[in-house]
Amino acid sequence: MTAEVPASAAGGMRGSDAERKRDGARSTLVWDVLKEVITARAAQSGRTALDIVDVGGGTGGFAVPFAALGHRVTVVDPSPDALAAAQRRAAEMRVTLTAVQGEADGLDSLAGQSAADLVICHNVLEYVDSPVAAMAAIARVLRPGATVSVLAANAVAAVLHRALAGRYAEARQLLAADGSGAGVPRRFTLAGLTALIEGAGLRPGDAHGIRVFAGLLPGGAAADPGTAEALRALEEAAAVYPALRDIAARLHVLGRR
Repeated sequence: MTAEVPASAAGGMRGSDAERKRDGARSTLVWDVLKEVITARAAQSGRTALDIVDVGGGTGGFAVPFAALGHRVTVVDPSPDALAAAQRRAAEMRVTLTAVQGEADGLDSLAGQSAADLVICHNVLEYVDSPVAAMAAIARVLRPGATVSVLAANAVAAVLHRALAGRYAEARQLLAADGSGAGVPRRFTLAGLTALIEGAGLRPGDAHGIRVFAGLLPGGAAADPGTAEALRALEEAAAVYPALRDIAARLHVLGRR
């Protein structure tokens, strides 16, 4: 397994830093999936250095490691503080990345149309003004055959977690919303994310559940290194098992142009 890579910060698209770090620290699956994506893209295109755009990339949790692999990486985020932190992290790693201040729905005007081999969109759609507009802009940035990686909060998990905590009225309210994504932060069902990707003219690809069990465990349940490793292995096995994937805290879906 690769080293743990924290989920990229959504900056002003306005997630919790602690929440993003927690998601990344509990799973290396997303990182491994994206490494497979760029390996396949490099083989397909014949280019070893790819163009990667991390929208809502914040402090560079994914951007810097990809830059360290030799790719050309652009981080787009509304927060100048987050972008400055990404640049500092890149300098510490002695790599170069491009930092651009802006919002997801204007991504094509910032990064250019048909400019990217991979767009990373993690923990962003929950907070943007319009997920439809954001995904449409992302689709315009993708080159033919390129991929978008979408990570978003799962509406089903939110209902389950509240019910297990005895917060039945809240669980019922979320259930009544039927995964519509109402409110901020929004939450999505797998069907909703798939429809969003398809609506932008992209083809949905592989889907994974991130943190299927970790969110259900009491604090410290996996503090022992041996137990933590067993939990990690279980999470990876469950990530692609449909009935378990669909109750994960986060849904990870690929879309291809």
